[in-house]
Amino acid sequence: MRQIRNLSLSFLYGHSIVPYRLGLTFFLITGLCSCDNLISPGLRGAGLKIGTNVTPIGEIKAKQDNQAIVYIQGQVEKQAPLIEQWAYKIKDSTGKIWVVTNQKNLGEGSEVVIKGKIRYRSIPLAGKELGEVYLEEE
Repeated sequence: MRQIRNLSLSFLYGHSIVPYRLGLTFFLITGLCSCDNLISPGLRGAGLKIGTNVTPIGEIKAKQDNQAIVYIQGQVEKQAPLIEQWAYKIKDSTGKIWVVTNQKNLGEGSEVVIKGKIRYRSIPLAGKELGEVYLEEE
């Protein structure tokens, strides 16, 4: 049995094991640090984008026939309870928009990414159109 042990460690004869441990430690730390970017950055902080599919809120226009599906990213500014849903005012660096959703747990100040359909509600008042565009979460 002693002879088998000596044969399995014979490649280390005359060498220190410290460089091997340092090399392994280096590769483990490098691997862990590089995996950090795989976490969804859209939920971590302001100014970070999850990808090119995010539409700036300022580019969403108030068109009555527009029902496109978009992704928006921003910070919850206000919240309002509805009968069976919630409405949240989401802001980014380009503008603000109301989002209607079934989610109840979005706190003010939290960063969110939401997929939704663009909706327009017409509000004619005294001969003027005061309608507003909003997002209905998909």
